[in-house]
Amino acid sequence: MELSDYIRILRKNWLVILLATILGIGVAAAYSYTRTPMYEASSTVFVSTQTSGTVQELQQGSSFTQSRMTTYANLVTTPVVMNPVIAELGLDTSASGLASVVSGTNTLNTQLITITVTDPDPVLAADVANALGASLTETVEKLETPADSTTSPVRLSRVRDALPPQTPASPNIPLNLALGGLVGLALGIGIAVLRSVLDTRIRTPRDIELVTDTPIIGAIAFDPKAKDRPLIVHDDPASPRAETFRALRTNLQFLDMGGRASFVITSSLPSEGKSTSTINLAIALADAGKRVALIDTDLRKPKVAEYLGIEGGAGLTDVLIGRAQVGDVMLPWGQRSMFVLPAGRIPPNPSELLGSQRMHDLLQSLEKEFDVVLCDAPPLLPVTDAAILAKATSGALVVVAAGRTNRHQLNGALDALSTVGAKVAGVVLSMVPTRGPDSYGYGYGYGYGYGYGHAVERGKAPNQAKTKAKKAAKNDEPRGARRRTSV
Repeated sequence: MELSDYIRILRKNWLVILLATILGIGVAAAYSYTRTPMYEASSTVFVSTQTSGTVQELQQGSSFTQSRMTTYANLVTTPVVMNPVIAELGLDTSASGLASVVSGTNTLNTQLITITVTDPDPVLAADVANALGASLTETVEKLETPADSTTSPVRLSRVRDALPPQTPASPNIPLNLALGGLVGLALGIGIAVLRSVLDTRIRTPRDIELVTDTPIIGAIAFDPKAKDRPLIVHDDPASPRAETFRALRTNLQFLDMGGRASFVITSSLPSEGKSTSTINLAIALADAGKRVALIDTDLRKPKVAEYLGIEGGAGLTDVLIGRAQVGDVMLPWGQRSMFVLPAGRIPPNPSELLGSQRMHDLLQSLEKEFDVVLCDAPPLLPVTDAAILAKATSGALVVVAAGRTNRHQLNGALDALSTVGAKVAGVVLSMVPTRGPDSYGYGYGYGYGYGYGHAVERGKAPNQAKTKAKKAAKNDEPRGARRRTSV
């Protein structure tokens, strides 16, 4: 993944990361405030030799004590030093129990031993540290006194007595909160990355590129009001979403399909927006002056007649079984050079009808009569209708719903087309978010709006362009207008 991918993951999962960070801080706070405060008191003992001779003797004495400093520091936690302290202070513990809260350390290259005691009671911690210093002094002098002498060559002196501390040494609340926040942040980022790795849903063009080298010829913006106005190019031609269909129209016209211009528009699964994409693309092509034939080849759940508001009782099925001529059931729509062939009645054998020679001949005759032929077909994974039909056309356009279709489903749909030898002309990414980390290429369109770009293209002011677009929409005939074609 590239840096932009990681940034997108962080933007997309910022709430998870924030909650994990807050949780980490909360756990650290709960731990810190439920711990018993512990106080540390320290006393310091200086170790020297009792010599009063030449410089050489003093150096030898200093080397002697340096070699013993570690041993003296370790004596602090031994029973011989601790038992007198326990007896003196009346502590309710053993030597091993007291040793767990006591430490003796020697700073490198010094003759100082620091005795540190940790206890919930700051006064007791200081008393124990001072008592241990005194006990260590007596013990060392006793151990270092030769058998034939009454004086020890080593002398320990307390140079700093322990005082009751004012603040606890632990828990260190600021440090714990910082560590908890860092752990929570790392956990949140880890969850975000893991979610991204395990999530195989297609959200951006980059996800499609991981599956296929087929060109992405369009990205249709998501519209929360799409159910209320499915024919966005007709209902609101000045909207940014309508402009995405015009961009799709432009890209489609640049495809090299060997002189043919018949396309099957399908998807991997239902509800990916293939029918509305097909109809809006047909309207956009007709607006550009193309003669467009729109055929509803979804003989299982036809939607074209419903969306366009036309009678769909007779249509493609009647033509394929020889009950009607195409010119009798193909209807014009609106003030455009766009003609619609509804699906007709749902047959018991849709796959056989779509793969028949009569269907093949129908497509050839429509390609001669129209500039572009668009076939709205069923999804590829549930049934084979679209794959069979795609082989008889110049290519298939596969609609992929962002955030719904996963890579395995898209790969299966493309395999279904390649198995029958059909050509995939391009992929159309639908329902693309216009804002957020998964948005793709709509900043310019939404910032300037279609009206401005349309006006610049025609050399008119923005308001004039919008007014003309609205008038054109009002002048369209009702959706149910019927007129026979010459086909």
